[in-house]
Amino acid sequence: MEGDDDLREKITIGVCVMEKKVKCGSEAFSGPMLQILERLEAFGEFNIVHFGDKVILEDPIESWPICDCLIAFYSTGYPLEKAEAYAALRKPFLVNELAQQHLLHDRRVVYEKLAMFGINVPRYALVNREFPNQELDYFVEEEDFVEVHNNRFMKPFVEKPIHGDDHSIMIYYPSSAGGGMKELFRKVGNRSSEFHPDVRRVRREGSYIYEEFMPTGGTDVKVYTVGPEYAHAEARKSPVVDGVVMRNHDGKEVRYPVLLTPIEKEMAREVCIAFSQAVCGFDLLRCDGRSYVCDVNGWSFVKNSYKYYDDAACVLRKMFLEAKAPHLSSTIPPTLPWKVNEPVQPTEGLTRQGSGIIGTFGQAEELRCVIAIIRHGDRTPKQKVKLRVTEEKLLNLMLKYNGGKPRAETKLKTAVQLQDLLDATRILVPRARSGQESDSEAEDIEHAEKLRLVKAVLEEGGHFSGIYRKVQLKPLKWVKVAKANGEGEEERPTEALMILKYGGVLTHAGRKQAEELGRFFRNNMYPGEGTGLLRLHSTYRHDLKIYSSDEGRVQMSAAAFAKGLLDLEGQLTPILVSLVSKDYSMLDGLENASAQMEEAKARLYEIITSETKNNHSSSKPEKPWMVDGCGVPPNASELLPKLVKLAKKVTEQVRILAKDEYEALEDRSSYDVIPPYDQAKALGKTNIDVDRIAAGLPCGSEGFLLMLARWTKLERELYNERKERFDITQIPDVYDSCKYDLLHNAHLNLEGLDELFKVAQLLADGVIPNEYGINPKQKLKIGSKVARRLLGKILIDVRNTREEAISIAELKSNQDSNSAVSSSAREDTDYQFKSQNSLSSEKSLDQDDDDDKEPKYRLDPKYANVKTPDRHVRTRLYFTSESHIHSLINVLRYCHLDDSLQGEPGLVCDSTLERLSRTKELDYMSYIVLRLFENTEVALEDPKRFRVEMTFSRGADLSPLEGNDSEAASLHQEHTLPINGPERLQEIGSYLTLERMEKMIRPFAMPAEDFPPPTIPQGFSGYFSKSATVLERLVNLWPFNRNSNANVK
Repeated sequence: MEGDDDLREKITIGVCVMEKKVKCGSEAFSGPMLQILERLEAFGEFNIVHFGDKVILEDPIESWPICDCLIAFYSTGYPLEKAEAYAALRKPFLVNELAQQHLLHDRRVVYEKLAMFGINVPRYALVNREFPNQELDYFVEEEDFVEVHNNRFMKPFVEKPIHGDDHSIMIYYPSSAGGGMKELFRKVGNRSSEFHPDVRRVRREGSYIYEEFMPTGGTDVKVYTVGPEYAHAEARKSPVVDGVVMRNHDGKEVRYPVLLTPIEKEMAREVCIAFSQAVCGFDLLRCDGRSYVCDVNGWSFVKNSYKYYDDAACVLRKMFLEAKAPHLSSTIPPTLPWKVNEPVQPTEGLTRQGSGIIGTFGQAEELRCVIAIIRHGDRTPKQKVKLRVTEEKLLNLMLKYNGGKPRAETKLKTAVQLQDLLDATRILVPRARSGQESDSEAEDIEHAEKLRLVKAVLEEGGHFSGIYRKVQLKPLKWVKVAKANGEGEEERPTEALMILKYGGVLTHAGRKQAEELGRFFRNNMYPGEGTGLLRLHSTYRHDLKIYSSDEGRVQMSAAAFAKGLLDLEGQLTPILVSLVSKDYSMLDGLENASAQMEEAKARLYEIITSETKNNHSSSKPEKPWMVDGCGVPPNASELLPKLVKLAKKVTEQVRILAKDEYEALEDRSSYDVIPPYDQAKALGKTNIDVDRIAAGLPCGSEGFLLMLARWTKLERELYNERKERFDITQIPDVYDSCKYDLLHNAHLNLEGLDELFKVAQLLADGVIPNEYGINPKQKLKIGSKVARRLLGKILIDVRNTREEAISIAELKSNQDSNSAVSSSAREDTDYQFKSQNSLSSEKSLDQDDDDDKEPKYRLDPKYANVKTPDRHVRTRLYFTSESHIHSLINVLRYCHLDDSLQGEPGLVCDSTLERLSRTKELDYMSYIVLRLFENTEVALEDPKRFRVEMTFSRGADLSPLEGNDSEAASLHQEHTLPINGPERLQEIGSYLTLERMEKMIRPFAMPAEDFPPPTIPQGFSGYFSKSATVLERLVNLWPFNRNSNANVK
C-alpha cells in the first residue's frame, strides 16, 4: 500500500501518440521520445502511462487512462478530434495544444499565422483552384517567371502544395542557368530530390504557394524548441543541391548542431507561442543577412544527441512541475539521475602542418583561409555578327520588345524572343544563294549572307539558351509618320544595328577540367589526410563562398568546380543556383581601363609591324620583363603575312565542307519551330560526341556553316586589303580558333591548321600579355583598374579571417577563469534562456564586414562530437575571365614599382618574375591561390603570427600538338588538356607576413568603406566582429565556456 501512496504522489504523464512515434518495440533504445521519457522517469517524480494504438483507435475516450499532463500530437492515422474530446473531458496540462495542430496541415494558414506574429517568411503568393486545371485570370506563366495578382516571381522560385502533408515541392530554374525543375520529396533511400531538365511549366492540377527561392549556401537549418525558452538547431546539406542524403556509418542522415543568432532565438520563441506547440520543429532559411521560416512541422525531437535528450528532459520536467506541482522545486539536482555513456563520434580532423609548396614552418601552423581566383574552363570560340537592318519585320520586333519606344535599344535573350527573331529571319533569308537578281550587288550579297548566319546561329543545336545567344537591336535612323488614329505624328525607326553574340560556350572538356580542378583543390589545398576537407565542410567548420562573373561559361565552371570540390552528384543547374553568387562589378568588365588598353594596343601595333624592331642581338637585358613588348617575336612583321595566307587556306577547306550543309539548309521548311532548349542536358555532358565525330561532323553543336562563318570573319578582319592594314587584335581570336579546332575537330584533317596554329601561337604569346600593358608600369596601372574591386574584396577576406582568429585566441586565453564553475551549475545553465537584455545587447552591427550579409553556419561544440570544434577555415572562390587573371597577377608581381612603395622589395621574387615573363599564356582553368596560415605559438601582436602563401597555375597551357606525355595523349583523345599544377610566386622558405601583403596591395584595392554597406535588418549580427561585444557573442562557441548564462544555442 505504501507503494500505491508513492504512485499517487507522482505526476501522471499520459503519452497519447501512435506507437511508431515512441518506438516501444525492439528499437526502444533508439527512439528520441523514449530516451526523454526514461530520463523523466529517472527523476522519480513522474509516472509515465502509454496509451497505445488499440486504446487510441478503438476505445472510447471515457475509458482512456486519466493523467495530469498529456503528450499528444498528430501523425498519419491519428484521431486528432478524438484526442481533443479527451482533453476537453479530463482537462490535463497539454504540452502541445491540440486544436492548433489542425493549422499545421494548411501551409496557407501557417504563413498567415507566422506573418501575424511578425516572423519573417519568404515573399509568397497563393494560387487557389476549385478544380484541376482551372484557368485563373490572376495567374500568368511566362518562360522565366510567374505572376500572381501582378506579383511577379522570377525563376528560380518554389512551388509548394497548400496541404502540409504533401511533400512534393518543386523548384523551377531560369533559362540563364539551363532551366529545368527539381522535385523535393521525403527521403527515399539516399535521395531527397530529383532534377528534371525537361520540365519547365508549373503544375496546374491543384492549389499552390509560389515563393521566392532563397539561396542559403546549400544548407538548411532545422530548429527544435522545447518550450519557448529552449531551442536547438541542426544544419544539413540542402536537398536542392544534388539530392544525395549524407549518411554516417550507422545509416543516419548527417546533421550537425549549429548556433542560432539572437534574432533567430527570438523567432524560435515566437513560433512556439504562435502555434501553442511547446515541442515544435520548424525549418529556417538564412539568406542575405536575414532568417526566414519556411515550414512549421509541429512535434519534433532531435535524433542521436544524448546532450539534447538531457536538456529536453530537464525542460519538460520544469514545465510539468510548474503546471501541476508549483510548490515543488524545479531546480536541477547536482547530479542528473541517469548515466548515459555517449558514444564518441570518430573524427577526421585536419592535421597541423605548414604548406609544403613554399616550405614547412612548424607544426603549430593552422590553415585559416584559402582564396582562389580561377579562370573558366575550355569554351567554344566567342563570335559576334553586326549588320544594319531596314526590314520592317525586324524593326517591328524591336518595337515589340522595347515597349514601342522608337529610340530605345532592345535585347533579346529568352527562348520566346529568339523564336520570334528566328521566325522573322527565316522569312527574310533569300531562298537561293548569291547569283539571284536580288543579290546582284556586293552589299546585298553580304547582307544576305549575314542573315543566313543569324538564322544558322539561332537554329544551332536545336535549342535556345539565353546564356550563350544574345541579340541587340539599336535604332539608327527615324522618320516621322502620321499616327494610326490620325491625331498628330510619331517617330518610327527606319534602320537599326543588329548585333548577335554567340559562342563562348563551356565545352564538355571545360566542365571536366573544372570538376577535376575542384577535386584537386579538395585533396591538395587543405593540409590533412583523406577526406579532411569534406569532414571540415560537413561539420560547419568550413566557411565556403563562391562568386562568378555574369558569363554563362564562368558560372558553369564555378558550378562544376563546386561539384568536384564538395564531391556532389547530379546536374550543374541546381548546384549553380544553390552555391554560386554572381558579381558582375567585381569579376566582369574592362571599362575602367579601356583607354589605357587602347594605348597599349596602339604601341603594340607599332612594335609588331615595325620592320626595324630590335632583334635583341647579343646583349640580352638583365631583366627582360622590364622591356617594352616583352615576348613579341623579333620576326613578328614577317609572321603576319604568313598568318593571313594560312588562314585563307584553312577557310577555303571549311568552305568546301560547308557546301552540302548550305544546300540542305535551303530545303528545310521555313516554319520549323525550335523546341524548348535543353541546355541542362548539354551541360551534363562530360564526354565527346562520338556519333557526330564518326559522321565527320564538327564536335559539339557547331555545324559547318557556323564553322565557316567563324573562319570567314577571322580571315576578313585579320587583314584589310583595301587599307593594307593588319588588325593585330584578331591574333588572339585566330589562335583561339586554331587551338579549338586542333583539340575538338582534329578528325576533320584541315591541312595547314597545325602550321597556322604554330604561327598564331608565336604572335599570340606576344600580343595577349601586352594587351594588358606594354611594360610593367602600364601593366600595373591597367591591372589595378581592372581588378580594383576584386583586390579590395580579397583584403576584406583576409582581414575578417585574421580578426576572427584573434577573437578566438583571446577568448581561449581566458578559458581557465571561465571554466572555474561547478559541474552542476554548468548543467543547469546549458539550457536556461538568455534574458531579453542580453539579446538586445547583441544587436550591434559591423558595417565594414562585407561578409555580414552572407549565410553563416557555426558548429555548436556543446552538442557535436567533434575533436577540434575551434578549427575553422574560410574559403573564397572567385571565377572570372582571362582579363582579371592577367590583371591580378600583374598587380602582385609589379606592385613594388608604384611611387608610393619605392624601395620596397617586391612580393614576387626575381626568379619568379623571369619565369612569369616566359609564361605567355594563362590558359583555361589558370588560377591564383592565396593561403593564410596562423602560427598559434607566436604572440598575437607579432607580424609573423599570420603568413601568406601565394601560388599560381598556368592552367591547361599545353599545345594540342604535343603528344609525348602518355597522360596528355590520353586526355587529348578525349578533347581535354590537363591542368598544370601550382607554381610558387615566392622563394622557397620565404616568409610573407599578412601585414606586408596588405601594405603592398592596399594602394591598388578598393577601400573597404567604398563597398556598399550590407543590407542587414537591425538585430542580425554575425558571429565575429570588431565590436566590444565580440566576447559576448562568442561565449557559447567553445566547450571551455559551458558555464555561459545562455540558454538557447
